[in-house]
Amino acid sequence: MSGPDLHFMRQALELAKKGLGRTAPNPCVGAVIVRDGQLVGSGWHKKAGTPHAEINAIADAGGAVACAGATLYVTLEPCNHTGRTPPCSRTVLAAGIVRVVVGMADPNPVAAGGAEFLRSQGVMVKMGILEEECRQLNRPFIKHSSTGLPWVVLKAGMSLDGRISRMRGQGGAITGPESQRRTHELRDQLDAILIGSGTALIDDPSLTCRLEQGRDPLRIILDSQLRLPPEAKLLRQQSDAQTWIFCRTDACAEKQRKLEAAGAVVHRIAADENGRLDLKQILQQIGQAGLTSVLVEGGAAVHGAFLRASLADEVCLFVAPCFIGENGTPLLTGNAPEVLLAELTAEKLGQDILLRGLLRKIN
Repeated sequence: MSGPDLHFMRQALELAKKGLGRTAPNPCVGAVIVRDGQLVGSGWHKKAGTPHAEINAIADAGGAVACAGATLYVTLEPCNHTGRTPPCSRTVLAAGIVRVVVGMADPNPVAAGGAEFLRSQGVMVKMGILEEECRQLNRPFIKHSSTGLPWVVLKAGMSLDGRISRMRGQGGAITGPESQRRTHELRDQLDAILIGSGTALIDDPSLTCRLEQGRDPLRIILDSQLRLPPEAKLLRQQSDAQTWIFCRTDACAEKQRKLEAAGAVVHRIAADENGRLDLKQILQQIGQAGLTSVLVEGGAAVHGAFLRASLADEVCLFVAPCFIGENGTPLLTGNAPEVLLAELTAEKLGQDILLRGLLRKIN
């Protein structure tokens, strides 16, 4: 694998990351255009319905005159269909680009085929450069394309002995400011954030992103009997994001009316055989709304329920250097299958450690 191809694909990947949390249901894609070894244009996909990364890079280069004879580096195969925008494969060809280097093939069968089309028109196409990195970036898009469900990340701040609060029934942060900032980065990069009604009542959280240039995710509360008061902070703040509440079909209609008057969007869904909200049905509704990722921030019952249902994909655990003991709330309640974290990474954040990995069942 040649050095320049790696170098410029890494630049395209960094551009693609700028779209995290902003492109759903589309993928995050970055592109750069190189002619005679020099970068002449760059771009990334900014929002669904707007031009794709390749089109932005061609425009940045100055159009066909600057792109003639150039190489395009793009993290995802150029689309080959007409959706909300025209097919990128045709625009790339019309720009006079003679070589296309692709990070990963498009997993969406509707949009795929751009590489084959370009080859049929005499364009040299090279596939699979930094493919694993490109796939990691777009895990939510890949899962949503194949299953209709969003990518689910379980997140918690906890002590060394696995407690997420110092006292049961009480809130308060355990981890330090560096972990808190990373939490807001996750909120900025994922489409929705989900908590249970217990956490909502104890903490009265905002569930917003407090980064200077951040965006608020959709807020989702699992509240089977609509215990959340209309005065909750979730419903009394300036935010472009909605607050969705999922409740059982037999929840109080008057409570629903008051919550909707306060700005909430209430969804009634069937309960499972144990009388609990059906998590898969909730994820299906989230996916149908075009959201491809969800950050599950708890509490313990919600974490346990997602693990039992095998509906979580990834875990982010912020571990503080302290012990709390049995008075604290455990990370999860109830039975859960034994799982391993694959592709585990550890990152020091101030005095805390962030453990991040993919969930894998033990057979």
